[in-house]
Amino acid sequence: MIDHRQADATGARERIAGYLERSSLAKSRPRVVPLTGDASDRRYFRVLVPDRPSIVLSLYSAPFEFETMSFVNVARLLARMPVPVPALLGHAEDLGVLALEDLGDVTLQAHLGAATPAEHAALYREAVALIATLQRRGAELASPEYLPYGIAFDVEKLTWEMDFFIKHFVEAYRGIVIAPDTREALRREFAGLIETLAAEPRVLCHRDYHSRNLMLHRGRLCIIDFQDARLGPDTYDLVSLLRDSYVDLPEQTVDELIAYFLALKGESGAQRDFRQRFDHMALQRNLKALGTFGYQTTARRNPVYIQYIPRTLRYVRDNLDRLTEFGPMRDLLADLVDEFR
Repeated sequence: MIDHRQADATGARERIAGYLERSSLAKSRPRVVPLTGDASDRRYFRVLVPDRPSIVLSLYSAPFEFETMSFVNVARLLARMPVPVPALLGHAEDLGVLALEDLGDVTLQAHLGAATPAEHAALYREAVALIATLQRRGAELASPEYLPYGIAFDVEKLTWEMDFFIKHFVEAYRGIVIAPDTREALRREFAGLIETLAAEPRVLCHRDYHSRNLMLHRGRLCIIDFQDARLGPDTYDLVSLLRDSYVDLPEQTVDELIAYFLALKGESGAQRDFRQRFDHMALQRNLKALGTFGYQTTARRNPVYIQYIPRTLRYVRDNLDRLTEFGPMRDLLADLVDEFR
């Protein structure tokens, strides 16, 4: 029987050795340390080189064409704004290896446990200000040259995400058998929310802007995992940050940061309307997050995300309490998921 894990590890070592040889780093006898991965199929390794800054190697599951990679395309867009992102240091297309600036190990999520209240507040204001920059400069730099301007959170995409929640959280993770009429009724209820969100004016969105994708490096936040950037509602990234499955924020803090965001955009008088749109977006995104956690647990056999399910369920329940217009959706979901009752 073939041990695929051993074969994968051997393949990774060979690909890393190949890149180090080509880049002349092998001469320095560097030390290679595996890093914790994300929810993708990429693998990450830190290369410690004597008397030189360390680098990070991102190993893709297959060879790639550097110039057509979404990560590379979006990195170039973000560098023009500019917002802080890791520098691209090299690549080996046939080996599926991308070399990146090493931003260290401290995510915003990890730093919060050691931060003072003042540091905590300053970091979140910095994170919110970066969203405002992404939206403002994203509008100014809009061009078909960049991939995010050709894709959006449209009805098709948002519908797919709600179906993903049903399939991977309700059915696969919770093991619920959904009757056909219930499924159709739920999809009809989702459709109303989806059409509202898809009709909103679109801005540039990171797509996964939360505390694990913001690194603290040299005293400032740097943005990672931006390759899925696309157009969507102006609430999207702020929801990702403030209704983050990985971090609890007090409601007063959420309110203050929403007000700060609107002040940065010169829209301080629009807080009531924005808050309703924010809650609509949060309902959709948190349901999608539950689908992702269910998928990672059941399909990828990765139990790491189970710990974040209770917080995300609470976000959804609280939003359903606030958004009384979605009463029928809540009733349908409550029959399937106990925590929504």
